[in-house]
Amino acid sequence: MDARFLGIKQLADTPSVAVVVDVMRAFTVAAWAFAQGAEKIVLAESLDEALALKADHPDWTALKDGPPAPGFDLVNSPGMLRSTDLGGRTVVQKTTAGTVGALAVKDASLVLCASFVVAEATARVLRTHASHSVTFVVTGEDGRADEDLACAQYIARRASAETTDPADFLRRAAESRAAAELAEGIRQGVHPDDVALCLELDRFPFALTATPEGSLMTLRAHAG
Repeated sequence: MDARFLGIKQLADTPSVAVVVDVMRAFTVAAWAFAQGAEKIVLAESLDEALALKADHPDWTALKDGPPAPGFDLVNSPGMLRSTDLGGRTVVQKTTAGTVGALAVKDASLVLCASFVVAEATARVLRTHASHSVTFVVTGEDGRADEDLACAQYIARRASAETTDPADFLRRAAESRAAAELAEGIRQGVHPDDVALCLELDRFPFALTATPEGSLMTLRAHAG
C-alpha cells in the first residue's frame, strides 16, 4: 500500500481514499459517542453552523472543543462523554482539527476517521477495500502532531497486514505535545482520564466512515 501522510494544508488534490486522524481528541470522542448509543455524527464546518443545526433540530446534541458554551450540550472529552447516554441521538461535532480534516476530503471515494481506539477496525476496512493508495490526514499542529502521525503510521502498517508492535507508536502519542497540554490543563474542557482513554488501542470493534448525506458530512460506525 502506498501511504501518504499530509497535514490539512498540504492537501493539493482530492485523494481516492483518506484516513483522517485525530487522536486527542475528536475521533476518540466520536468513537465513544457511538459506544454510548449515538446513531450518527454530523460534522459541522463552524460553531455557527453547529448552533444552527441544533436550533433546527432541538433533539440533536451539539459538541465542541474547549470549555462549555451556551447552545452546546457537550465538550470534546472522552472522559466526560463516557457517562452520557446518547441512545439513538444525532450528535453535531465541531472541533479545531479533526472535523476540519474530514471536511477537507469530503469528496474522496472513501473517508475514514480514526484514532487509536478504532485503529484495527480502520486497518481492516482498508484491507477489505484493497486500497492501493491511501492519504492519511494528520490533523493536529498543521500535520506535525506526533500522536496523529504515530497513529496514522501504525494503521498503515496494520493495513498492509504487517505484524506491528504498537508500543512505540503509543509511547510517541503519550509523549506528544497534545498529551502534555491535556495532562497539564492547558487545554480546556478536559477530564483527567482523557489522555489514557485516547491511548486505549482497539477499544472499539468498529471503524468510523464519513459520507455526504444531503448537504451534510455524516459520520457513522462501520462494523464490517
